[in-house]
Amino acid sequence: MVTKEDLVYRQVITLKDGARVLLRPLTPEDRQALMDMFLPVPLEDRRYMRHNVNDPNVVNAWVDELDYNKVFPLIAMVGSRMVGNATLHFNQGPARHRADVRIFLAKDFRQRGLGSRMLQALIDIAKRRSLYILQVEVVSDQTSYIRAFQNAGFDVKCTFEDYYMFPDGELRDVTFLIHRLRALHDEF
Repeated sequence: MVTKEDLVYRQVITLKDGARVLLRPLTPEDRQALMDMFLPVPLEDRRYMRHNVNDPNVVNAWVDELDYNKVFPLIAMVGSRMVGNATLHFNQGPARHRADVRIFLAKDFRQRGLGSRMLQALIDIAKRRSLYILQVEVVSDQTSYIRAFQNAGFDVKCTFEDYYMFPDGELRDVTFLIHRLRALHDEF
């Protein structure tokens, strides 16, 4: 259940290189900034994405169907420019204690610590929502992303062979990682 605290969440962070970035939830007023961030994404990056982010209809649907109880989108803003989008995708029923994590950063904001800071903000939000587990799937050849998630406390649980199919039909393995937000009951 979305809380007022979630909706008014604001955090100003300073990256290692001194850039100041505002983290906050996506709002309908961010439609154009979201499109501006995704439209220039090259094919090589889009190959790894679940959706065609160059399609304005896809991005418009995310804004039109904004429901913080299904997906919590945290954005990173530098002035009026959106430079990152990190999302918690909430599950339902017997999986309601888990959420999927996805992160996208503008090319010029990668390798600057922004992804790690956004991930930590999602972890904090997930804890406030009383979730037990965060999970992420990463195409296995993206080893630097896997290491970044591990550095944030995620553990590799398994690898699924030929689990991801690129648009051209090429198959890749996927590494499945989880982050436990609560200690197991038999630990002290």
